[in-house]
Amino acid sequence: MSEFRMSKETRQQRLRQQLEADPFLTDEELARLFKVSIQTIRLDRLELGLPELRERTKQVAAKVYAQVRSLSGGEVYGDLIDVQLGRSGLSILDTDENMGFARTKIVRGHHIFAQANSLAVAIIDAPTALTGSAEIRFLRPVKVGERIVAKAQVIESVKNRFRVKVESRIDQEEIFHGDFVVFAMEDGQWAGD
Repeated sequence: MSEFRMSKETRQQRLRQQLEADPFLTDEELARLFKVSIQTIRLDRLELGLPELRERTKQVAAKVYAQVRSLSGGEVYGDLIDVQLGRSGLSILDTDENMGFARTKIVRGHHIFAQANSLAVAIIDAPTALTGSAEIRFLRPVKVGERIVAKAQVIESVKNRFRVKVESRIDQEEIFHGDFVVFAMEDGQWAGD
């Protein structure tokens, strides 16, 4: 029994729909989904004028950065994907060779921490937010090339003090957990004072 093959037009239409629903799909993931080569996906994207993953991520992040009050775009480590000020946020960090140890290709912990810490600060609805303390746990090593998705949530808020929980995952596996205490400031003064 032969396997059904969809037409190029149908595949491209579905490709566009998939990327509208989830702009963070890699070409490799799309190739598996459509049962075609990575090169076919790249050619389809080119024909449709759809940017590569890095550019799609930047486009989504640009919309989100406009909401953040406590940090400017260059101060956030990773790409902000979603921010609900005072509530939650999501960021993606695509690790690369510069982040890892040369011999082991394991990502240095300060990169993982920086993503989580900047996300915890970014979701605070204040002109200035500062980390007061952090309890962190690294749950497994991260290999160069892996994509880290960090999710932050405000779990307590009293005046100018916020407790923010951050979980970082690769695929569905949690690789980092942090509980941050973040303080908000307004015009150089502690907010709520």
